[in-house]
Amino acid sequence: MARLQATWWQRKKYVLHAVVLALPVWFIYQSLNPQFPALWQEQQAGEFKIAPMPLNEDAPYSHHNEYVKDFFIAFNQGDISNIRQAYLNIGQSPLPLAEFAKDEEGIMHGTNHGQHAHAIAPKTISADDKLWITIQTWQGQLHTLKWDIPSQFITQ
Repeated sequence: MARLQATWWQRKKYVLHAVVLALPVWFIYQSLNPQFPALWQEQQAGEFKIAPMPLNEDAPYSHHNEYVKDFFIAFNQGDISNIRQAYLNIGQSPLPLAEFAKDEEGIMHGTNHGQHAHAIAPKTISADDKLWITIQTWQGQLHTLKWDIPSQFITQ
């Protein structure tokens, strides 16, 4: 038997269905169009010109019992195949290579188009901290670069 008066639910259920169908479109759009922070100032170390870029503006997160922050590293000049090992860390000084060799955190990995790294970081980033990139070539040369941390990443 048909209702003569539509209930509130009968009138509004299609709006709820439309919202449920539209939300995946919104989330797919956001995931396909990420907004990254700007590339940091390019610096030269030996034959390499390097510019790091954090993947987000979030604080460091816990990854395998260490705090890390994700970075994309653009090599604008130099042959990446000449690098034996390269590491990133955030702190007041660069970590020695022996410290990096204990674990896989901080190591750069990727392709010729760009490298990625989980930079070892303190739980909270202070104004005294810097981003350090340590590069060792196959000839044994050691290059160290540092960048000041922009204010939007300082958490204390």
